[in-house]
Amino acid sequence: MRKVLGAVAAMMLWGCGGQGSEPTRTDEELKAADGLELTQEAGVVSGRYVQGGLEVGFSSRSVEEGVYRIELRQNGMTLTGLVDAANGVSSLDGFAEESGLDTQMLDGDRELLTGLYAALNAQLPASDAASPEAKYLRRAVGLWAEHPGTVELQRTVMGEQGRGYTMLCSYAKCNGSYTGSCGGSFNWYSYAKHDCQHGGFDATINQQIAQLGNHATCSGDEYYLSGGSWVCGEPDHWSRPKVQGICFGRCGGGCGGDTQYTLDATNHDGCVRNGHALASAYCDDQFASASDDELYAPNCY
Repeated sequence: MRKVLGAVAAMMLWGCGGQGSEPTRTDEELKAADGLELTQEAGVVSGRYVQGGLEVGFSSRSVEEGVYRIELRQNGMTLTGLVDAANGVSSLDGFAEESGLDTQMLDGDRELLTGLYAALNAQLPASDAASPEAKYLRRAVGLWAEHPGTVELQRTVMGEQGRGYTMLCSYAKCNGSYTGSCGGSFNWYSYAKHDCQHGGFDATINQQIAQLGNHATCSGDEYYLSGGSWVCGEPDHWSRPKVQGICFGRCGGGCGGDTQYTLDATNHDGCVRNGHALASAYCDDQFASASDDELYAPNCY
């Protein structure tokens, strides 16, 4: 690991709280207020996102070369800190704003952050076309949108290619093109692995043969091969089924604005899409391993 910036500060997620004494608004007013407001200036991205009457404020700013300070506030939950992209290190922390005590990510928090992540993906330029402040904001939001409640918010994330993360860009190709419609041609990655109550990484029921990329999605799910036919859904601990869809192996939820395909992200997908929920404790180790991929792995295209 290269020399780490000594000034890296803690990244803090603010714990869940109430809506204070804000006046009650009608459903029509809440619906009208939903959406993303985004401001971009030199070295700074900031704004607010409202979903169902709940609001998250955010900012990302360059504080020195290769170092970005990111802040989020939602429902009494606060996140702030530094992402040292130059050295591949960040320190993450979470607490409730009112009490200053440790907190955890709950379903409602993830739902709001997932909405913000989707809105940022829709409005910001994709991949490296986004400014560094915008790119690392998007990546941080995507990471927290998948943060399990059983993983401590206070932790250090460090990444270095070849040690912290392994790129799988070549598996996201199809007939010489990057992710997209495959037609009838496949480039399988063997295997997406996890460990859980059913066994370890070597158990065949904990492995999937995956087509990385966004291929043949169905009703917000994926396809798996069953009896020679593709079936919409997710197999639950089958022995090495072939699966495809929803940007399998790509960092971030669904098909985000960045295009990082990595080993750890593929294994995390293989866990949450193999009989486990996103916040399942059985997938905590895969989530932790994929965190540095999400923040620091380069885009494949």
